[in-house]
Amino acid sequence: MGTTQLESVPEPKYWHLKNVLSEALDQDFAVGEVLPNERELAARFGVARATLRQALEQLELEGRLQRRRGVGTTVAPPRVGVAVGSTRHSWPGESADGWEPVDATDGIPVAAVLKLLGTPADQPVHTVRRTRVTQGQAVAAELLYVPAATVPGLSAIDAPAGPARARAVLRELQRLALDGQDRSVELGSARADDAKELDRLPGAPVLLVTTRYFTAAGTAAVSVATYRADTCRLTFGDSGVEITEIRAAS
Repeated sequence: MGTTQLESVPEPKYWHLKNVLSEALDQDFAVGEVLPNERELAARFGVARATLRQALEQLELEGRLQRRRGVGTTVAPPRVGVAVGSTRHSWPGESADGWEPVDATDGIPVAAVLKLLGTPADQPVHTVRRTRVTQGQAVAAELLYVPAATVPGLSAIDAPAGPARARAVLRELQRLALDGQDRSVELGSARADDAKELDRLPGAPVLLVTTRYFTAAGTAAVSVATYRADTCRLTFGDSGVEITEIRAAS
């Protein structure tokens, strides 16, 4: 069989530089160390700054580097394992799942979420915001969408605002019988509010984990969790258990 066109394409310059930089990170730099600026790095490796930027972006995507506000580009620390799912179906907020409630608001979510929920556009939806913290660092932010019709017993008087209202929505949700759930994972870009909460730059790579929760009546809630792609890696074992490896805070 002859050589395909794809096989004959030479390795891009930025990709070769990425591999060279990766070796340099292992040999010449310590975890948490700030890299020299782009001008110095480009001169050191004899490449154009545009090529250097492509290589740095790829290393950030692979979790080797972190860009930090007011600091610069640093060498990422090692990962530690944290579970984000289990074979046992459970509602959000059950059994100390590692998420901290921040707030809950009422309104109409974006069309994509309404489609996942299968609810009319004029039906109010509770939006619960939670954060996941490990080793004192926020590594994920979640928006949990719960239609008002799913939790008709919720009283605004009992929990008017803030974390208390978020906990009240979760408590009402847990009164229901959970029939099942499904989950999808995709690569995305950090929105401005999530980026600020996770100490990332807007547009930075993130992992979006979308979970739908089902009861006998249909879709009861939808969760959209945003994980830092530079620190988190989701893996799936044979048992269906999901594990997230999260780089320790630097």
